[in-house]
Amino acid sequence: MIQTQPLQKTSVYYPPGGILLWIIIFLELFTFAFALILMAINASETPELFYDSNAKLNTIYGTINTVFLLFSGWTMARSVSFLKKGEPLKSQLYLQLTLVGGLLFLLVKGIEYYEKLEMGLTLGYNLFFTYYWMLTLFHVIHVVVGLVILYILGRQFSTSPHSLKTEDLEAGAAFWHMCDLIWLLLFPVLYLLF
Repeated sequence: MIQTQPLQKTSVYYPPGGILLWIIIFLELFTFAFALILMAINASETPELFYDSNAKLNTIYGTINTVFLLFSGWTMARSVSFLKKGEPLKSQLYLQLTLVGGLLFLLVKGIEYYEKLEMGLTLGYNLFFTYYWMLTLFHVIHVVVGLVILYILGRQFSTSPHSLKTEDLEAGAAFWHMCDLIWLLLFPVLYLLF
């Protein structure tokens, strides 16, 4: 009879958040990548439509949002690092900065959405804006879910700063970094390529 040892949580076979979280992350990344490939195919068939529609986007908003998400990704990494070093108060501060970065992203995205709606550039306006709305709204849902996860972790800091487990914060960070990565795929394709 072969004896097997239980997986260690530090093992490559047991990433932060567990295998299920990483399956979800890879499925989400695959979904966005598949949609972007379909968008590229449609853009090659109707390049003028995509070029003209892309010109209606405000790259300043997209750039500002990229900065906010990159900043929040950095602060999230710092939060995890400080918790691993046994400095929960610094970890909590950087987690709060991460939440601020995510909320600023949503604020700018909300302003951008409002302007698009005022211009009549809705989901059904044309194929480009169908992709724009579906991809960015799906991403916004992920950001909101990420913020809820991080808020819950932050509440745990507030009630008992030394009780938060590194693995829990790493799992929240993995989800948050997925949101960053998805935006880093969406931003150049939607705002810069056409």
